[in-house]
Amino acid sequence: DGLAFCALIHRHRPDLLDFHALDKRDARGNMALAFEVAERHLGIAQLLDVEDVVDAAKPDERSVMTYVAQYFHAFSSLSKAETAGRRLGKFSDVMQSVYDMQHDYEARVGRLIAAVQAQQGEWRRTHFEAVYASARGLSDAFNKYKVTTKRTWTDEKIELDTLLGNIQTKRVTYNLAPFVPKPGFTPHDLEAAWTELAASEVRHRKAINQYIRESRDILQRNYGAEANAIRAVLSGISAELAALSGELSVQLATVDGLISRAKPVDASLRRLAELERQCTAANIDEHDYTVYSVEDLEYDSAMVTKALQKKARFIENQSAVRNMTNLTPAQLEEFEATFRYFDRDGSNVLNDVEFRAALDSLGHLFSDDEFASLYDQLSCGSEYITFEVYIRFMVELTEDQTTPEQLLQSFRVIAGEKEYVTEGDLRMSELSSPSIAYLVKAMPKSEVSADGFDYLAYLRGVFQR
Repeated sequence: DGLAFCALIHRHRPDLLDFHALDKRDARGNMALAFEVAERHLGIAQLLDVEDVVDAAKPDERSVMTYVAQYFHAFSSLSKAETAGRRLGKFSDVMQSVYDMQHDYEARVGRLIAAVQAQQGEWRRTHFEAVYASARGLSDAFNKYKVTTKRTWTDEKIELDTLLGNIQTKRVTYNLAPFVPKPGFTPHDLEAAWTELAASEVRHRKAINQYIRESRDILQRNYGAEANAIRAVLSGISAELAALSGELSVQLATVDGLISRAKPVDASLRRLAELERQCTAANIDEHDYTVYSVEDLEYDSAMVTKALQKKARFIENQSAVRNMTNLTPAQLEEFEATFRYFDRDGSNVLNDVEFRAALDSLGHLFSDDEFASLYDQLSCGSEYITFEVYIRFMVELTEDQTTPEQLLQSFRVIAGEKEYVTEGDLRMSELSSPSIAYLVKAMPKSEVSADGFDYLAYLRGVFQR
């Protein structure tokens, strides 16, 4: 049926015919196809005719064996070519793999060296400033480089060493000559670049540290200069305030000038606080150029300001009482001391409670309605009365109403005609607690009573001329 010859061809060259599509009943067609394909594509001469095989009851054995032998020789030659092709193909694959590995090695070495050199160039172009924030930023950037970029490069260098070893091992396996990378891409070139990178890292780190030290020293110098300048201003104001003399108007003008000189200190303190914040950020705990802290100078400034305000009020008060010639200096001093005693907040004014306590302590007692009307009149409807209003009222009150005899009579009434008065006697009167506290503090102790006070001696001291 011709299928045997077709099967031989299909086994070795399945591309020449489709064995499974043949029709077993078409013996002549199958035989003719086998002879034609063998002659045209395999170079096997057609030694037999279709009839010699299909129509003969017993084909000639020698002729058939001779023809089949040509198939053996044709396919044997084909097998050798295939083997040679496979061997050459395998070699080509190996060489292509080695080439790819070598090319990959050189490309990666080139990229790594270029990246290393670019980083060094960037460091060389770095502009250093003796400003701590800038120097600290460079330090942080370098520290980040070491744990990110540098570690990535280190991993890549190790992988390249491994890759080069694999390339050489593979070439030895196939009896190939050792791989020699092109100049600029050799292990020596890579190691040289790596060594130079390490040296550049040391130089860059050293430069950063130097500028950090310089910037910290500048911060300390700036802080010291600002702190010392503030201290000098405050010391100068204090010295001038202590040396104040002359006419009251001149003194007051001088104090006003000192107050104006003290105002810029607040802005200087804010600058100093900002410098202190920068020093703290730079881990500066102690200062080499000053002994003054922000807290020290803020306290000193507050004390100087308070002293100036008190001095200004004192001069103003002295100006107010200067022309009060109808009273003795002792009386004026008593009135002023009473005002200062009850002006607890140092505002140089008295509210209604403070004013009434002052009057009580001086022996001037008013009913609630009388005091309310008086306070409203003196304060002109405001919430306080000034020292000048107070002192004028006290002068008028003393000149018109209050005499030593009247005060003596008041004390005798409260003391029950005794020559001394006790704190209990004072509490039994209508005096306020602040007034009682003031009198207890101002009056001398009685010589005849352990818990008594000598109001006669007190009045003699107040009203003596």
